[in-house]
Amino acid sequence: MTQLALVIDLNVCVGCHACVTSCKQWNTSGPAGFLTDENPYHKDPTGTFFNRVQSFEIGAFPVTETVHFPKSCLHCEDPPCVPVCPTGASYKRHQDGIVLVDYDKCIGCKYCAWACPYGVREIDEHQKVMKKCTLCVDRIYDESLPENERKPACVTACPTNARLFGDVHDPESEVSVAIRENGGYPLMPEWGTKPANHYLPRRKMRITIHEDELMRADNPLKKEGVRPRQVVKEQTLDDITSW
Repeated sequence: MTQLALVIDLNVCVGCHACVTSCKQWNTSGPAGFLTDENPYHKDPTGTFFNRVQSFEIGAFPVTETVHFPKSCLHCEDPPCVPVCPTGASYKRHQDGIVLVDYDKCIGCKYCAWACPYGVREIDEHQKVMKKCTLCVDRIYDESLPENERKPACVTACPTNARLFGDVHDPESEVSVAIRENGGYPLMPEWGTKPANHYLPRRKMRITIHEDELMRADNPLKKEGVRPRQVVKEQTLDDITSW
């Protein structure tokens, strides 16, 4: 069976939130929307999102790193949100493995949100129904779009190509190769939900920078024969002022 999913590379995600905003823009105007915003310009904005990026610091000072961790519905192969739904509103499609919510059947009881161990389902406070990532199901099958755009909005918007999309059950697909070659892993596999989405771990990167690469070839100072100023040895404003 086909299982469509996302593969997210934590090694190149920069936490720019382009995936969050593009997801919101596409889905709030499509059949999955609208996605409510509450007090968007106040100090405590809230709202409904399909995708969020959590950023946190690891390590101990001075050796620390910032990790950006995007998270949305993982489209589990054994989704616990489906059997707990009393109306059958939550369901998993057989043809592509996408987990969806039928808004016409949803009564907003939040059972699915309690059952989901990943916290990726959100109640829309205006429509009183549960909402979640759909993998842009209205977009990926839209034949009016060019073939290279038939991907979730978050995938096409990512500036670092940190998000991949495809069939994780196809061993030759781009996502399967990425998982296999980079040690991809599912989130919290101990829950037994078999998440379809996978993450690629952060990896140590070594880049050799040659001395001639430290100076821009088009440096105007170099072209005009003007050398940079010498380092100032006297006290500067930064030394004597408390910002």
